[in-house]
Amino acid sequence: MYQYTGGTTGVSKGVMLTHANLSKQVQQLKAWFPAFNNGTEIMLGALPYFHVFGLSVSMNFSIHMGFAQVLVPRPQPEPLLESIRNFRPTFAPLVPTMYIGMLNHPDLKKTDMSCIKGAFSGSAPLPVEVIHDFEKATGAVIVEGFGMTETTPVTHVNPFHGGARKVGSIGVPISDTLCRIVDLEDGVKDMPIGERGELIVKGPQIMKGYRGMPEETANTLKDGWIYTGDIATMDEDGYFYIVDRKKDMIISGGFNVYPRDIDEVYYDHPKVQEACSIGIPDPKRGENVKLFIVLKEGETATQEEMIEFGKTKLAAFKLPTEVEFRKELPKTNVGKILRKQLKSDEMEKRKKA
Repeated sequence: MYQYTGGTTGVSKGVMLTHANLSKQVQQLKAWFPAFNNGTEIMLGALPYFHVFGLSVSMNFSIHMGFAQVLVPRPQPEPLLESIRNFRPTFAPLVPTMYIGMLNHPDLKKTDMSCIKGAFSGSAPLPVEVIHDFEKATGAVIVEGFGMTETTPVTHVNPFHGGARKVGSIGVPISDTLCRIVDLEDGVKDMPIGERGELIVKGPQIMKGYRGMPEETANTLKDGWIYTGDIATMDEDGYFYIVDRKKDMIISGGFNVYPRDIDEVYYDHPKVQEACSIGIPDPKRGENVKLFIVLKEGETATQEEMIEFGKTKLAAFKLPTEVEFRKELPKTNVGKILRKQLKSDEMEKRKKA
């Protein structure tokens, strides 16, 4: 099949996934979640099935296991919470914006989440503060994982059935999946434990290539390894952590600044619902940080207040120099914040100015 990428970092590409890729992925998921029983679970179908996360984890896995599927065509906080109250799903694969939306909705107080055996998050990094808030409010455990369209999509998940679960980590490679963290420049040298580098992956769920794009395929697939474009670290226990996208890195005054480090700090602010930082041109430093914020309902704040908050938690070169408040941030159809669009809108605005 041709599964098109979300286009968050460039032009959407047709990923060629074979029948074997799709079949092996379902077998990997079944092996990873042995606590789920054939024919007895109820899956909350909030992810679009045309997106690779919804395709494999929600649809194909559920069909293979004979789960009931509760379809939520408009996965906004209110219908999600209503579906949980009415249908008592046991399996809830969602994306971070869905968790954030439910946490900030008044109906959360009247929704019992104890039916959920597994709440899984993927598609974009889940802020640590959101994990803590959700688990505190609901008693449901969120297990974070990682994947991409080119890997059908899952390559890493935190252990669900025994084994340590590490908050903020994408977990460990799933069955039959090999992973390395390599030097950002040469793409070959393996980085020591705890050091940042590019995550590369090999396994039976890796795509055949990009449709009609031999050069893009050759840049991404090398000797059977897929170069994810994600900057990651691995700890001494073999757990992986996504630091940021290689293309999103901001270089300010010669320092590498990872937007996710900044976003995480602001998700910790009691008034902030969503945060996303980008690099903006600066004649002296090369780039500075601009932060976009969506405030929680009923809250007000100023740019100065947010910059002052950052001073207590961020090094000076990571500190935002500009803060823009918005009612909402641009997102893909699966709810992933489009950092690329914020950047391109900002560049366009600066050209006109």
